[in-house]
Amino acid sequence: MSSTIASLQYTIIYLIICSTLVCLAKKTDDDSIIENYDDDTNINRTSLAEAYLFGSPEHPIDFSKAYTILKEQSKDGDPTAQLYLGFMYAAGLGVEPSQSKALVYYTFAAACDNLFAKMALAYRHWSGISVYQSCESALKYYREVAKRVEEEFSYSGANMIHRIRLHDEHENPGSYGSSIVDDDLIQYYQFLADKGDVQAQVGLGQLHYQGARGVEQDFRKALYYFNKAAESGNTNAMAYLGKIYLTGGPTVEKNLDLAYEYFKRAADQENAVAQSGLGLMYLQGQGVPKDYKKAFEYFEAAAKKNWVDGHLQLGIMYHKGLGIKKDYREALKYFQLASQSGHVLGFYNLAQMHAAGTGTLRDCRIAVELLKNVAERGHWGEKFMQAYQEHREGNAKASFVKYAFLSELGYEVAQSNAAFILDREELLSIFPKNESYQRALMYWARSASQGYVMARVKLGDHHYYGQGTKVDYEVAASHYRIASDQLNNAQAFFNLGYMHERGLGLKKDIHLAQRYYDLAAEASEEAQVPVALVKLKLKAINVWSAIKSMQFMDFIGDDWDFYVITILLAILTGLLITRRG
Repeated sequence: MSSTIASLQYTIIYLIICSTLVCLAKKTDDDSIIENYDDDTNINRTSLAEAYLFGSPEHPIDFSKAYTILKEQSKDGDPTAQLYLGFMYAAGLGVEPSQSKALVYYTFAAACDNLFAKMALAYRHWSGISVYQSCESALKYYREVAKRVEEEFSYSGANMIHRIRLHDEHENPGSYGSSIVDDDLIQYYQFLADKGDVQAQVGLGQLHYQGARGVEQDFRKALYYFNKAAESGNTNAMAYLGKIYLTGGPTVEKNLDLAYEYFKRAADQENAVAQSGLGLMYLQGQGVPKDYKKAFEYFEAAAKKNWVDGHLQLGIMYHKGLGIKKDYREALKYFQLASQSGHVLGFYNLAQMHAAGTGTLRDCRIAVELLKNVAERGHWGEKFMQAYQEHREGNAKASFVKYAFLSELGYEVAQSNAAFILDREELLSIFPKNESYQRALMYWARSASQGYVMARVKLGDHHYYGQGTKVDYEVAASHYRIASDQLNNAQAFFNLGYMHERGLGLKKDIHLAQRYYDLAAEASEEAQVPVALVKLKLKAINVWSAIKSMQFMDFIGDDWDFYVITILLAILTGLLITRRG
């Protein structure tokens, strides 16, 4: 196996050189760039293949058509076509799965600077999928992708990416109601805002400014609502108007004078967002003379109010020694504070320090984890919302393909969502049932390796029931034990209790079974009712065993516990009816 991987990697090195030369030739010879169009649809051929691969209103999913077009385009060195071919081979969509072919196509695409392919390669090197596990190789690729995200990240921030977990939503319907704003709620907020509700105006402005909670980013609408709130004296609205005018956007022209005016008005009223904005203007010399001392003072004032941008910018000033003496420990402290608040650039700068060993011991693992976080904040994460909407609309096939693609890029939530859809095979109907389970097993395994506790429980379930693999109670128990011991999962505790009770893969031990049931009840309130019923059953074991020993009870056999549960439920139902009466 190791010799096969080594041989493949030598081949890839040679192919990278060839592919790079092709990419350079394509970039330097403009006359050779000829777009191919489909006669019927008049769109780019690779875009047409993408439509067939992921599905669109005009083009239902057709893996065969997608593969044919992508194969043609890849021969001409199209990196996007190579990326999608790699994905098809990796996921086995319309072709026999081949991780080695997937690796080759991803490598071709990455050599032509395709960021998706670089993310896929970074994740493969990080996880050891069809290549030797290598932190340094993963670091190299994640650095390149994260750098692009950092460059595109403006002061206005980035669109928020909602990684909705289908399993959680299925178990708790409506649990994501607070994450996604539906049209009726938007209209309600608009009604309040039009009636002069300042908080509604600021809320709508922030939704449109950040592109948050399922609302598309729209600076023009954000500007409208922030202006309304600012007229009423709201300092947050003033500060966000300053942020919009400081950077400008597709629909709003940059205006440094207005930015300074709004920042100053809000900062004078101790608004931390505005203080940080003024600090940035003085730091960069935008609209005002560059003044590191004033910048530091404003950032420090914002940081004292726990504003994340204040922490970030102080970290940058200490790291680069801008107007102050370099102090890597202080820089590290402020970058950590910024990252704890979820700031993309906090993660990025912290990763660079860990990767270089600046102000701390060099740690490739921590650097990769941080850079992976940054890379996953890129605009490509928008596919999450597309996949989720298609799932809600009942288009499981298109939803699965998008989640599977994001899974290749290393998104853990996408891996668990792809597995969830595959487990509910009636939703999908792409693969035979057992093959769906086998694929689900793979995605659950990848999700579990990234720390998702329920994925670990699902791995146990697959081995317990023999879904996509042979029945193996010992392996199932090992997964449940990891989920219970390391992650304190109630379902895993309950399952271990049942396995000890029945002697399935574990020593039959009623006392241990009862102990695990108790731990399940302690870990989750939802487990308390089923645990109470099971404990009633356990208390009845001795009496029932005595009754079972009588000859006239022999016909009951090994399913005695089923009858006990039935009797207990009947008694419980009778008590409830009596009380209500």
